[in-house]
Amino acid sequence: MLVSLNRRDRPERSPSADPVPLLDECGARVVLGSPGAFAVPAAPLTPAAHTLFGPRGVCLVPDGGPLIVCDTGHHRLLMWSGVPAADNEPAELVIGQTGFSVEGRNAGADISAATLNVPTGVATDGHVLAVADAWNHRVLLWHGLPRCSNQPADVVLGQADFDSGLANRGSRGCAPDTLNWCYGVAIHGGSLLVADTGNRRVLVWHRIPTVSGAPADLVLGQNDFVTRDEGAGASAGAVGMRWPHAIAAAGGRLFVADAGSSRILVWTDMPQRPGTPCDFVLGQADMSGADHNRAAYDPTPAALNMPYGVTVSEDCLVVADTANSRLLGFDIQSLSMGCAAMRLAGQKSFADKGDNRWSPAARDSVCWPFSVAAGDRTLAIADSGNNRVLLWDLA
Repeated sequence: MLVSLNRRDRPERSPSADPVPLLDECGARVVLGSPGAFAVPAAPLTPAAHTLFGPRGVCLVPDGGPLIVCDTGHHRLLMWSGVPAADNEPAELVIGQTGFSVEGRNAGADISAATLNVPTGVATDGHVLAVADAWNHRVLLWHGLPRCSNQPADVVLGQADFDSGLANRGSRGCAPDTLNWCYGVAIHGGSLLVADTGNRRVLVWHRIPTVSGAPADLVLGQNDFVTRDEGAGASAGAVGMRWPHAIAAAGGRLFVADAGSSRILVWTDMPQRPGTPCDFVLGQADMSGADHNRAAYDPTPAALNMPYGVTVSEDCLVVADTANSRLLGFDIQSLSMGCAAMRLAGQKSFADKGDNRWSPAARDSVCWPFSVAAGDRTLAIADSGNNRVLLWDLA
């Protein structure tokens, strides 16, 4: 059970201390997309209403759903109107394909308002649905959650229209209204945030756009809207990014998973000006660090290896430490530069790594988890390497 304490009441923990369980030690309550026995190695699966292939994005709305999954390898979204209660429960709606049994980039046809090409990020506030359609270099918005399969989007960002799909609209440079390999989206406080990964920046729309092609209001990771340099043109630091992939916000704070630099950027207040430097990072000892596991082979509670997912659940910042095949929980009230995680799932100790703990997949193991979302006291985890989504309760 997660217990909230005043910061001064929290006991000091050494980096080598045993982890507190982040999630129920019995494993996931529900497993989706894995119709065979867990001992069978994961393999590409024929598309159906109950199968998944390399899912990379997941969103779980509190108070009963819906659950929305980016079934990335099948180039589609799957939607459940509520929280699934049984293993391999079939989805009710599919977006991006003409049916549950078909697949292919852009549904095997021309790009349109109803097609997808490697969808990787999904977010909703219960009213607006945002999807990072990464290889079409755009974000699709539905104003009102889809009510039927293959419902076309209402708004497109990053492109001038629904028929276009070139990186940065075909330009070698970028602008406030272009995108390049956008992998993550978040909705917070009426704002839309997009991880514009190929341009090494995060774009912010202060109000969710209702018109296609609308320019962003704010850029982070660069000092202006026309620069796309790694590290904002310098080595790793407080401003630049290398591979921003996921975004979370809570309590006035902003968190960006910079997977390419194996760190989480933290702003203690929501930035209001372009290129605002972050206040500190997790996963590295200082702002200049960018190595996997802090240049060590084995992980520690304070090190990260290509973290692709981040969310906030109760008093915990949860990080999908993807290349270490584990989930870390940080005490959100005690965050500071390079601090250690206190909670762990997917591995037995903070020093362990390995896909499924170097064993067949189990209900309490993960293999390259790409995304994590919080809903009530349940985490939804896109367990990409196992071709499944886990609904796993907090410890």
